[in-house]
Amino acid sequence: MNGFSLSRMWAVFVKELQQMLRDRLTFAMAVGVPVLQLVLFGYAINTDPKGLPTVVVNADSGSLSHSLLASIQNTGYFKVHAVLDSEVQAQKLLENGQAQFMVVIPMDFTRKLVRGQRPAVLVSVDATDPSASNNAIAALGALAPLALRHDLQGALGPLQPQAPPYELRVHKRYNPEGLSRYNIVPGLIGTILTMTMVMLTALAMTRERERGTMENLLATPVRPAEVMAGKILPYVAIGYVQLAVILGAAFVLFEVPMVGSLGLLMAMIGLFILANLAVGFTFSTVARNQLQAMQMTFFFFLPSILLSGFMFPFRAMPVWAQHIGEVLPLTHFLRIVRGILLKGNQAHQLWPEVWPMLLFLLAAGSVALMRYRKTLD
Repeated sequence: MNGFSLSRMWAVFVKELQQMLRDRLTFAMAVGVPVLQLVLFGYAINTDPKGLPTVVVNADSGSLSHSLLASIQNTGYFKVHAVLDSEVQAQKLLENGQAQFMVVIPMDFTRKLVRGQRPAVLVSVDATDPSASNNAIAALGALAPLALRHDLQGALGPLQPQAPPYELRVHKRYNPEGLSRYNIVPGLIGTILTMTMVMLTALAMTRERERGTMENLLATPVRPAEVMAGKILPYVAIGYVQLAVILGAAFVLFEVPMVGSLGLLMAMIGLFILANLAVGFTFSTVARNQLQAMQMTFFFFLPSILLSGFMFPFRAMPVWAQHIGEVLPLTHFLRIVRGILLKGNQAHQLWPEVWPMLLFLLAAGSVALMRYRKTLD
């Protein structure tokens, strides 16, 4: 009786295995999370983005300017989306995040180059995410002495000096020094809120069930929508408290600039908080205990942090991963918060990122409400 019994150990093993298999959600999470991590890290993570959206303002009609543009595109780092006549239009695309690079070739580019006067080519970069543009900028610098090598032949051969035949002027917009904290710290606002808001709300309903207080709540005349709103609103207040702490640290400790409107930022963060709380409430209606709620939270948080552009450049991911990332509210919120803090974007410039979050909030809220009605039945 006092010795170790293999039969008794085996009985406990079979009992524990059966109990684990009955908890299908936990078992699925234990298998699904490693697979998700393997797929995301193996396929979606790339620190060397290619095909970055580029707009061109070419005021020169000479063949050498076209050769320069062809050489720039051949590097693979740049994908010309538009060739415009106005530099103002190109700058708007840069401000709105629709383009990451703007190349401006001056009117007298070919004439000056033939005369050996080294014309200047302006390249403006959206440097809010330095890791997404550093390799492309380095490729431009390496390209300068080689871009026109095949054009400067024959009579133009003497124009091939040791120095590049043209001058490349790179202007890093919104983050001239290329400080990574200007990109990381605003992004932390979204990631911290995503983690805490989804987790806290996911535990709300499951805690009621485990403590046995759900029956008391169901006995009241409170309607499902009222329960949902009543449980979510306190966490909105907590989210704004977290925001005050993060912003205070961002401004005082990391000296992150505040170019845009603080009121607009508060409104956008409120929308983002509600979207995450709706997700957490949905999880709480599905999970049977707090452990399952925590597991489901992690299953949502992992893709959010990896596919939103917080840790790795968004445009470096494959197309299918970008499509998944566009569904996540954190992806759009990162563009919003960086646009307000670093670029000074206005409300109309943020609308392309706002409506996907509104749609996500509507969808998640509807699912949460329907699931809660089923729990009442």
